[in-house]
Amino acid sequence: MQKTPTALVHTVAPPAASTRGPHPALVLVHGRGTTEDDLLGLVPYLDPRFLVVSVRAPLRFASGGYTWYNLATVGEPEPEEFLESHARFGRFLEEMRTAYPVDPQHIFLLGFSMGSVMSLALALSRPSEIRGVVAHSGYLPEHSALHFQWESLGGCNFYVAHGTLDPVIPIRFGRRAKTILMERGADLTYREYPIGHTVSEESIGDIARWLTENLDDRSRS
Repeated sequence: MQKTPTALVHTVAPPAASTRGPHPALVLVHGRGTTEDDLLGLVPYLDPRFLVVSVRAPLRFASGGYTWYNLATVGEPEPEEFLESHARFGRFLEEMRTAYPVDPQHIFLLGFSMGSVMSLALALSRPSEIRGVVAHSGYLPEHSALHFQWESLGGCNFYVAHGTLDPVIPIRFGRRAKTILMERGADLTYREYPIGHTVSEESIGDIARWLTENLDDRSRS
């Protein structure tokens, strides 16, 4: 008997395309102070073959909504909260693979802001389990205690997007993530957009095309 994932509260949007499972899965990972509903508005713009799962961060945020961790300064997550959220996120993905009709070889993560930090952290520490990561307006948690498997990134692709006018997580964090991923030999697409701490029609269009291209590449392999 299948069990619904319990590690994180979540919402599921079934594939719009009328195809039989198992389905490629896209996990939406929101930023600080929002909920699992925050990124669901992106679904109509994305490939209809995806089974979309939007997760809620585990910690309540003082100003409302939820958060993955607290931080004293940008780029420095509170260590214990960060590691606990990372562990719960990993458990959620394990549960998701058995609870829903998803193809374990076609799991993608799409994170915004703090959600992109969690997505990068999960993919870099467990790259064999993730096909691709979209990290929009975040940073790479390079000083965490996690062990990143840099030598095993071959099957995981990355799309890093950042706004040049971002006042919350400045563009230097996106450029730093680009530098590190390139130095480590990751399959990386990097784009900058003339926006602040938000997504845009252009960035979502580019991301949607990238996701579809990665799905189609896997279908032909």
